[in-house]
Amino acid sequence: MIKNNLNVIIIALAIVTSAYLFSNAFQNRNKNTDTISVTGLGKTDFVSDLIVWRGTFSRKSTSLKEAYSSIDSDREKIKSYLSNKGIASNEIVFSAVNFNKEYQSTYNENGTVRENIFSGFSLTQSVSIQSKEVNKIEDISRQSSELINSGIEFYSNAPEYYYTKLAELKIKMIAEATKDASTRAKSIAKNADADLGNLKKSEMGVFQIIGQNSSEDYSYGGSFNTQSKNKTATITVKLVYQVD
Repeated sequence: MIKNNLNVIIIALAIVTSAYLFSNAFQNRNKNTDTISVTGLGKTDFVSDLIVWRGTFSRKSTSLKEAYSSIDSDREKIKSYLSNKGIASNEIVFSAVNFNKEYQSTYNENGTVRENIFSGFSLTQSVSIQSKEVNKIEDISRQSSELINSGIEFYSNAPEYYYTKLAELKIKMIAEATKDASTRAKSIAKNADADLGNLKKSEMGVFQIIGQNSSEDYSYGGSFNTQSKNKTATITVKLVYQVD
């Protein structure tokens, strides 16, 4: 009899304890979910202050010596051309010369290769200009056909545009996005007749740079446009606040 009563008491205590622990856990769970999650946006337009323009030129000859001589002559003409346009010598960088042996293939009637005949040496070299005089280099890149008219086999790439104060801009935009998110959280709490508590969590989104007024898509890992001189940068900040 005593043993049975003891078992009943133990079971009753276990039920009471379990109920208390469950109630406490349920209250804490609800307390942890009393939060507001908001996302703020930082956005700004800016103009690139650095331009990089690249071009390549090539020569071909059955004599390697002659091909090198021709491309050396072209390089000096290009250097002189750019200098006359007002580009400083320290802004002009030539790469090493690349060369390949080229062959002309002849085929049998069934389409298989009959013979590879050596057709000459092809030499290629590139030149790049990096400058803060964005508009001037931009204009020169459009006039590069003058080099072709002078007899140089010159291929111009589209200019690339960069911004040298990107780190400072990013810090400013993070502050703007954080302020925007905080303002949103306060507005939501006020309209819900609640008090905004401590900040529990913050997350920064990816930095996006696209062409200004363009239809470019944002990238999951972040966009970094180099084709447009005028750009738009955006960043998001997510804040999670406790609500009292």
